[in-house]
Amino acid sequence: MALGLAPGAHGSNRTGRPFTGDGSGDFLYPVLYEAGFASQPKAVSRDDGMKLTDLWITAVARCAPPGNKPAPDELKNCAVWLDDEFALLKNLRVVVCLGKIAFDGLLGHIARVHGLGPRGEFQFGHGAEYELPGGLKVLASYHPSLQNTNTGKLTKAMFLEVFKRARVLAM
Repeated sequence: MALGLAPGAHGSNRTGRPFTGDGSGDFLYPVLYEAGFASQPKAVSRDDGMKLTDLWITAVARCAPPGNKPAPDELKNCAVWLDDEFALLKNLRVVVCLGKIAFDGLLGHIARVHGLGPRGEFQFGHGAEYELPGGLKVLASYHPSLQNTNTGKLTKAMFLEVFKRARVLAM
């Protein structure tokens, strides 16, 4: 699973597929293609023929938040949907959290479902790797936003390494 923040107002809200039609997706999908998770490197709409293999993309929030940052109440209201998605994905082994909000959302899900002690041992950082209660493996990555990619905070090589590692962990 790739777990993001929320649908983009001009991306997936418009196109019908997460990370499609916006700058984040323009960075994400070529990496997914190179790592073997996507059938093509470019995503423009849900009808473009893209097929994902061994990957589900979702988000902790369900609507495009004002200012691209959901309020705590929004995340709390959306948590039930995230919990339901996890329950349906019976063979889920690895989650790549795209950004700190997604990472915190995943930890919240684990706390609700499995119980989770002090979260201090789980610190967000690009490339951080953990095994959570229930055996789920987690990789953290900076979000592929233009703010991160245009400044070099997240490079293609850094991002690809995370998804290559996810592929190894999923086997």
